[in-house]
Amino acid sequence: MRVLARALAAALTLGAAVQTTARAADVKFGALFPFSGQLALLGEESARGVEIAVDEINAAGGVQGQKVVLARGDAVDNNQAIGEARRLISLEKVVAIFGSYSSARSIAASQVAELSGIPYFELGAVAEEVTGRGLQYLYRTNPTAEDMAKLAVEMIVKKVAAGLGKKPEDLKIGIIYEDSSYGTSVAGFQKKFAAQAKLNVVTAQGYPASTVDMSSLVLDLKGRGIDVLLQTSYQNDSVLFLQQANEAGFKPGAIIGGGGGYSMQPTADAVGHKVIEGVLDTDFTQYLVNTQYTPGIENFVAAYQKKYGSAPRSGHSLNNYVGAKLILQAIGNAKGFEPDTIVKVAQGIDVKDGVTAVGYGFKFGKNNQNERAAMMGMQWQGGKLVTVYPDSAAVAPMEMRK
Repeated sequence: MRVLARALAAALTLGAAVQTTARAADVKFGALFPFSGQLALLGEESARGVEIAVDEINAAGGVQGQKVVLARGDAVDNNQAIGEARRLISLEKVVAIFGSYSSARSIAASQVAELSGIPYFELGAVAEEVTGRGLQYLYRTNPTAEDMAKLAVEMIVKKVAAGLGKKPEDLKIGIIYEDSSYGTSVAGFQKKFAAQAKLNVVTAQGYPASTVDMSSLVLDLKGRGIDVLLQTSYQNDSVLFLQQANEAGFKPGAIIGGGGGYSMQPTADAVGHKVIEGVLDTDFTQYLVNTQYTPGIENFVAAYQKKYGSAPRSGHSLNNYVGAKLILQAIGNAKGFEPDTIVKVAQGIDVKDGVTAVGYGFKFGKNNQNERAAMMGMQWQGGKLVTVYPDSAAVAPMEMRK
């Protein structure tokens, strides 16, 4: 019996050692996104890009020889984003956090990471405030609210005005936006760049993203005779506005959406392809684009299709994939996972334009913002979102709504 007991104890000890070794061979990163609630669709889509990046990194041997494991945190609202960031750091013991799509969630959660000295890599939130706070451990890979606004105004001046047969300064511009950090930031820059271009902004109005009725806003815009309407929105309010604008017979010469709500196939399906036909969008790199400018994009789409059984729903997955993979590759060239080690290798990333699947390059500059990040102009044509601006990335000419 004693021999049997000793053998059993030895086996249990060996098993525990094997488990400890297995755990030691993993390195854990947080994936903090809104997986439930109003922003869940694009939150999940963003996280899928990180998951594909991790799959590819692990298939190539992991990071510093260790398998990458993602610990999910559900940032359903700002308070939960804070709580989940604390949990990921204190209980899950993540070495860094990837997030978070929503600017408001990112601002809240990254403050927790900063106070804990844990690197936070923002892959999708655009508000200026995200990187405008001088945080040491926050890095953003994606384009910003300023990039989105600048591109929209540039498209009006260089393409839209001529397409409508008017001078840019003769157009009546309307700006509407969801009133969180995201929409407010973009709208602020839209007004700034419109003023610099001497455009006539006749109204700028915010609204809660959770609104269930935009009919009075639509009628106000219609009464003002708006020629070009800019909307910065999430998915639900994008759908609501387009539906109620159609019902009210409000059809400006151009609608330029900003953000994922206007980039998603589910939005087009919800409002109908006839309603969304000709609508423009400024956003992250999407899939119908000049692939010579975005090498690797087709491989990403194939990987997404294989893993999730459908085509990508938005360019958010693509942008999160490219950003996360570059960060993980950089950390793989380091020695150890100390916070200062991680941010040091991030600072050394230097990737030129035209060599990634999103087209833009990567180099962190002022406030740890990727100074090479850029957005593109898209348009819904024939039920598909095609890239129309800039010309180097376009696969179709811009067309005016009929």
